[in-house]
Amino acid sequence: MAPIGVFDSGYGGLTVLRELVKRLPQYDYLYLGDNGRAPYGNRSFETVYEYTLQCVEWFFQQGCALVILACNTASAKALRTIQQNDLPEIAPDRRVLGVIRPTTEVIGSYSENGEIGILATRGTVLSESYPIEIRKFFPEATVYQEACPMWVPIVENNEINTHGADFFIKKNLHALLQKGPKIDTVLLACTHYPLLKDKIKEHLPIDVKLISQGELVANSLADYLLRHPEIEQRCSKNGQRQFFTTDSTEDFDSHGSLFFGAPVKSRYLEL
Repeated sequence: MAPIGVFDSGYGGLTVLRELVKRLPQYDYLYLGDNGRAPYGNRSFETVYEYTLQCVEWFFQQGCALVILACNTASAKALRTIQQNDLPEIAPDRRVLGVIRPTTEVIGSYSENGEIGILATRGTVLSESYPIEIRKFFPEATVYQEACPMWVPIVENNEINTHGADFFIKKNLHALLQKGPKIDTVLLACTHYPLLKDKIKEHLPIDVKLISQGELVANSLADYLLRHPEIEQRCSKNGQRQFFTTDSTEDFDSHGSLFFGAPVKSRYLEL
């Protein structure tokens, strides 16, 4: 077995895995949610890097040749250091990819006027990863960000269809559109947010496009595997999925099924 590893600090990455399985069902996938140490969003760069590297090394021990950091915070705070400093030393023949690059290299093509809004956690917003990366591919774009600290708790507490959810979604969308009244494309730059997509659309102007990461990441991975046969040939293809969590399996399975859109049966991992 040489599954594709998919990592997140919790459940959110399951929305990415859901799209990967839909787009590339033939591969084996191994998912790890580091729920025991979540959330990562408010932790320092050093701590996120340390936790992420530990989990990446675990994936390598399980035989993964390719690991996807399906976590915006880990992608923002740890990916580059792992790629540049650690992989050459510990696993030069393996690859670790994130969710920010595949998103930023295409998001500008969805916008007609180059005015792009980013909705994300506070950690991702403070990292400035999205504005920096988007400008590399679309230097004329104007990027506005809004941190939405209440959205993850709303999703994880299954409060999606409540007045509280409406209040915070309206509040954050209003703040974003105050910064950029001409925004025509909004990116959900957190893997929890697709579960709020229908609710967000209710409060977003009808002519504004709303983009989720999962599909963009899945398309990017399909392209990556085509361009890198040396990695693709090492990925096993039995259509199997395995799930691990560093916290309660009972909680993970009940929440995870909501994010993954299908029943999830996890195993406990002690790191």
